[in-house]
Amino acid sequence: MEIKSGLQIERTIKPYLIGLALAVILTVIAFGLAATGVLPRETTLILIAALAVVQILVHLSFFLHIDLKTTPRENLVALAFALVLIFIMVGGSLWIMFDLYHRMMV
Repeated sequence: MEIKSGLQIERTIKPYLIGLALAVILTVIAFGLAATGVLPRETTLILIAALAVVQILVHLSFFLHIDLKTTPRENLVALAFALVLIFIMVGGSLWIMFDLYHRMMV
């Protein structure tokens, strides 16, 4: 399947299918690690975090077509801003959860 616009941009569906397959595989691996409990808790958390980072890279590369080599400066600034927001949200959520855990256990 090819998409042609006024600028004669041609894209095939192959990169999207590869990205979808990689995303599904990474999700199944993470779900399997969490559901089965075959590894110690700390190891499982580290592996799931690593799989999440790899999945973010897969989404950026295959679906959003953002490449650090050929990306214009505006895309990199938007990506950096999104990363800062994610860091603040995840970090703040973890901070709140650990604080509540500490308050409930003491």
